[in-house]
Amino acid sequence: MPIKPEQLASLMREVEQEDPIDFADLPFPEDDLRELVANHLCEMAASMENFSSEDRLMTLLAVSAKLVLENLVLHVQLLRRHGIPAGDNVEALLSRLRNNKK
Repeated sequence: MPIKPEQLASLMREVEQEDPIDFADLPFPEDDLRELVANHLCEMAASMENFSSEDRLMTLLAVSAKLVLENLVLHVQLLRRHGIPAGDNVEALLSRLRNNKK
């Protein structure tokens, strides 16, 4: 049985308890944003119903990886724009990337 957007939004809230999202002063209610994303992802998952389990997993992992990368890039851009040093985790990751290029 496919997950419903309401269930996904609820799971998102649970995950956010461990790693809260800073919505800053966006002019949108947080729950509306969660619902929008949950609906989109559930529609995406439903469109893959004819995929094999392996292809579905690979596609969802690729989407997740892209979103994590996009989040990292936006985070580093914001830090640089405001002249804030990156945290230890970000610096360690960027250092690994620099060392791999050599």
